[in-house]
Amino acid sequence: MSFWYDETFEDKIRFGIKSRTLLSKQSEFQKIDILDTDLFGRTLALDEKYMTSEKDEFYYHEMLVHPPMTTAKRIERALVIGGGDGGAVRELLRYPEVKKVVMVEIDGQVIEACRELLPAIGTAWNDPRLEVIVGDGVDYAKNALVEPFDVVLLDGCDPIGPAEGLFNIDFYKGCRRLLGEGGVFALQSESPVVFLETFLKILKNLKSIFKTVHPYFGPVPIYITGSWSWTYATDSAHPFIIDEKRMSRIEKTCKYYNRDIHRAAFALPTYIRKAIDQIS
Repeated sequence: MSFWYDETFEDKIRFGIKSRTLLSKQSEFQKIDILDTDLFGRTLALDEKYMTSEKDEFYYHEMLVHPPMTTAKRIERALVIGGGDGGAVRELLRYPEVKKVVMVEIDGQVIEACRELLPAIGTAWNDPRLEVIVGDGVDYAKNALVEPFDVVLLDGCDPIGPAEGLFNIDFYKGCRRLLGEGGVFALQSESPVVFLETFLKILKNLKSIFKTVHPYFGPVPIYITGSWSWTYATDSAHPFIIDEKRMSRIEKTCKYYNRDIHRAAFALPTYIRKAIDQIS
């Protein structure tokens, strides 16, 4: 039976999709819903917030992954913190240069649910280069004794509940600790419309740690407002110095991302430029 599954933001805005329930369960950390919809295909919601869908996931995952992957000095080792739907690791593993991807996801039940019911998104679970760790990404960033990574990605939820610790300055310091020379840290940094204060706080914290910090923007239709941001942080790479070989190869396989989108995504709307100037 179909029903309206609504995401509500601060009792001020509501976004709903006509849905049918495939799975609804409470894990140790959060409520997990996987829904079937006519408009977006199968969708994942956590704590009644839309995370991804079969129809539009490529906007989010391609923009999280490819700006850092086409500009980092090396891309042999990559880390994803979060990302239980499998979309980010799928995009990373498109690169033949990648030798190792580690994914640290706190909620193993999200991984299990997505592997079973969202196989169109997570298509790389069986790639031998992938290591999946069910554990706390904050603790991993702070304490893991591992070889440096070339790219570190934060693919987390909004800064509430189990994801709250993924947005504080100590966590960002841990991510920088894990990066090798020429490495890039990238993360989803919330809606620049309804989460502007959070977006600016993320930038301010990152600017206190990394030499170079650049937000970038794009659409994610299933998210409230449809407009989203990611942020690129590094000490010795640059988002506009693109590896031509990687770009030429990867843009042929993408649905959204290409070199023109890459350049345009880093353009700052005027109100955001003014807001950033006030925190710099």
